[in-house]
Amino acid sequence: MCLQVKHKLGAGFLEKVYENALLIELRKAGLEVQQQFPLPVYYEDILVGDYYADLIVNNEIVLELKAVTKLQKQHEVQLVNYLNGANVDIGLLINFGSSVSVKRKYRNFNNTEQY
Repeated sequence: MCLQVKHKLGAGFLEKVYENALLIELRKAGLEVQQQFPLPVYYEDILVGDYYADLIVNNEIVLELKAVTKLQKQHEVQLVNYLNGANVDIGLLINFGSSVSVKRKYRNFNNTEQY
């Protein structure tokens, strides 16, 4: 579906455009998709902010979308934080840069760095 979106839209859009198009394709395929899913962040049991995961599919997979030249380590760390916050095991980091690339990440079960 990512390749289909990229083929139809081409390059050069902001990630929000790809997010909206992918949302359409995933829902057309019959999947349950939540967009801009809020993930609260706590510090010492006090709410200090919110993350927003781009898409969550069937409450099982977090999709974090980018439209950058090259994915960076910080993008992977961001996705792992989303997985931990959403209590979801699997995430996909999808880049709609010059070509579509996908990285699979897993939740950090023991809170040590595993990127």
